[in-house]
Amino acid sequence: MTLSVKAQAGTQALSATGIDVTLGRRHILHSVSLPTLPAGTVTALLGPNGSGKSTLLRTLAGLVAGRGEVTFGRETLHRCTGRAPARDVVYLPQALPAGVHLRVLESVLAAGHGARHAARESVSAMAPTPAVVMALLTQLGIEALAMRFLDELSGGQRQLVGLAQALIRAPRLLLLDEPLSALDLHHQFQVMRLIARETVARQMITVVVMHDLSIAMRHADAAVMLRDGRVVAAGGVDEVVTADAIARVFDVQARVERCSRGLPQLIVDDVVTPV
Repeated sequence: MTLSVKAQAGTQALSATGIDVTLGRRHILHSVSLPTLPAGTVTALLGPNGSGKSTLLRTLAGLVAGRGEVTFGRETLHRCTGRAPARDVVYLPQALPAGVHLRVLESVLAAGHGARHAARESVSAMAPTPAVVMALLTQLGIEALAMRFLDELSGGQRQLVGLAQALIRAPRLLLLDEPLSALDLHHQFQVMRLIARETVARQMITVVVMHDLSIAMRHADAAVMLRDGRVVAAGGVDEVVTADAIARVFDVQARVERCSRGLPQLIVDDVVTPV
């Protein structure tokens, strides 16, 4: 199914076909294909623990070898060879290193400079300035951390800095593995609102692994629901996150209702014991 979302003329789309991954003796992904994801859209990867979400994300990034093909517009990014990501692809893992003794501002500046070097662009003309970095940190609500060292930060704070490092690199394809996992409720909504806004403004394609279905319904354009390494449902987020799909994937009886403001919310009625 092709996601029906307007994208600017000349922008590109991501597609993946027949992704099959075995790690050791475990068959993780079984011939996974994704709907065409146009620029300017956020796609949520949903599913229980161990369903293959993170492996799929790493495969899209080119970090896991397997069978299948990932294309971006007319360009084949890779054929699941396990090579490093292309320069326009930024992958942000869930766990970020804590031992780097570098100030937050410096680390985000360095990420921007590194991206320009990799692209062989003029660093003096294209690299972000401290003012640009501070504006981004302010958008994420972490401007007060600018002069703090990375190894002094909490897990949630490091996660926010990692997102700043990813965005400053101006990717065309942004891959985020559970970017909300260590964040409080305020920052979860602040970050997803920023991701959705920047995805449209920059005409990126953003794919994000998530667990909160309510946040996914509110901020994602599309969703792919996985169980046991197989796609159960894929398409527009309203088509995917349904009572039937939730029961099949999560073993939960739930329904989607809309509040007085028209925003979707998940109501869980009961937990189903798998047969």
